Amino acid sequence: MARTNFQELLDAGVHFGHMTRKWNPAMAPYIFMEHNGIHIIDLNKTVIKLDEAADALGALAKQGKKILFVATKKQAKEIIAEKATSVNMPYVTERWAGGMLTNFPTIRKAIKKMASIDKMANDGTFENLSKREKLQISRQREKLQKNLGSIADLTRLPAALFVVDVMKEHIAVKEANRLGIPVFAIVDTNSDPKNIDFVIPGNDDASKSIDIILSTVCGAIQEGLNQRKLEKENEGETKEADKKAAKTTRARIKRSDAVAINANVAEKYLSEAEKEEA
Repeated sequence: MARTNFQELLDAGVHFGHMTRKWNPAMAPYIFMEHNGIHIIDLNKTVIKLDEAADALGALAKQGKKILFVATKKQAKEIIAEKATSVNMPYVTERWAGGMLTNFPTIRKAIKKMASIDKMANDGTFENLSKREKLQISRQREKLQKNLGSIADLTRLPAALFVVDVMKEHIAVKEANRLGIPVFAIVDTNSDPKNIDFVIPGNDDASKSIDIILSTVCGAIQEGLNQRKLEKENEGETKEADKKAAKTTRARIKRSDAVAINANVAEKYLSEAEKEEA
């Protein structure tokens, strides 16, 4: 069953590509026609590709994996932040820091630095600093929060990257390719899809287009998270049932042992009594 349909994508303007003179020939398989100098994306293919991407992301979420969302363009920032937060996934909406993936240990150090500043503020150390030192540290904290705050909980490399506008986020895509991290992306007619593992052909400029695609994707991720939670609950119930069964079995064995011991004692007593009578 499709997660979205042709009409919904059409209403959101997902089919509008770029001007024909700006197209990338590699996107030809996903283009339906040209109209008034603009390429029109084949939404039938978009529906198929969107479902494939959503299913794959849902499977990753079910396994407890993290997906990093990346979109620094103005019309996508708020949507990415909202959708990624709703499914508890990390995201980047400010400038992509070079090496965020390929030099991840350094990024983790910066995040720890931010945490240490917070600790200073909480334990009173911050109050013992001079006014100038406070100002410098506060500015450093604001800068770190702006660039890295949304990935503060990312303790290891993400299992996948979801990108809006692969041309603008080409550094992020390149780093993911280098590390073998699968890339999911909304790919417009002016972009090259060859380095994208899961291509979702669509308009990456209109907020409505970005929103409907992200809603579909994050809906699938939420389903995966819900399934993971349910499985854990069932697993917990099974373990509890196993514990109760084991406890009951041990109690029965103890009772059986007690009966056997009493029988042996009685038999011995009778045997001794018979000997005395004889």
